[in-house]
Amino acid sequence: MAQPLVSILIPFKNTESFIAECVDSIVNQTYEHWEAIFVDDNSTDSSFSIVDGFAKKDSRIRVCKNNGNGIIEALKTAFNQSEGQFITRMDSDDIMTPIRLEVMVKNLVKHGQKHLAVGQVHYFREDGLSEGFAKYERWLNRLIKTGSNYSEIYKECVIPSPCWMLHRDDFIACDGFNPNRYPEDYDLAFRFYKARYTCIPCDKVLLNWRDYSTRTSRTHEHYAQNHFLDLKVLYFLELNYDASRPLAIWGAGVKGKTLAKLLIKKDVPFYWICDNPKKIGKHIYEQELLNFNYLLQLNKPQSIVTVANEKAQQEIKQYFKNQNMQSMIDYFFFC
Repeated sequence: MAQPLVSILIPFKNTESFIAECVDSIVNQTYEHWEAIFVDDNSTDSSFSIVDGFAKKDSRIRVCKNNGNGIIEALKTAFNQSEGQFITRMDSDDIMTPIRLEVMVKNLVKHGQKHLAVGQVHYFREDGLSEGFAKYERWLNRLIKTGSNYSEIYKECVIPSPCWMLHRDDFIACDGFNPNRYPEDYDLAFRFYKARYTCIPCDKVLLNWRDYSTRTSRTHEHYAQNHFLDLKVLYFLELNYDASRPLAIWGAGVKGKTLAKLLIKKDVPFYWICDNPKKIGKHIYEQELLNFNYLLQLNKPQSIVTVANEKAQQEIKQYFKNQNMQSMIDYFFFC
């Protein structure tokens, strides 16, 4: 049986300090039947010439200019030039482990279409990784190990953007990179979820994920927290909201208030639950803040939890458990 061709799509912009290491990690894959399509999104440094140097030595590597502006247009440009049966994305500042493509291809060949190959990740940073990223790594890898990524999709992006692979037909069926919505990786994860593509469990680290202060996801407005919440609300209302049931928001902090404004703007009715005695009974955006016990008066409510405190989250989960409520049906953690 012929080995499937894997198309690796890599947008880049001003990553001259890291891009050679990225290309080396692709060239050194144990699985060799791939094409790497690098798209330059208007770089002003030597990134293009670095990749072009590799392309002149290896016909599997191609480099071109973005047909438009921005990472989504760069990804579209790369995909339109691809020919592979399997599609994957890579970021130009990250490093594949040598077995990444081999493991993902084996998983997709074994499980077939409507499946998504993912891999565990290792975050690294030259000046030391923050506890926030270390915590995200542990959380994400726990989900990937069991293939339960979608179970917490409203918390954070549950699919590592530079570490997934799927059949070309499945990628096209979920509209690929066509939507012009940011954060583009989180939007794509939601569309994988919407399409019900099963995440294949993986117990191996397949990506070394670099963090640094000028990384696009840290500096560009497209990756601000309000855009993440906009996406969560958009897909919750489309995929999980049951308008026949009362909806409750838990928490009146910054995220709770932002969520409330979004729901009010969309004319979605809700009850607002709060455990702060100083806020209970008061009105925010003409919405009364209610005591926790008010939930007992609601008939089979759905709940969105915006409480970030871990201890409080555990107490809330225990409450749901005592009420025989199910995650992703009756309650959803948005942080």
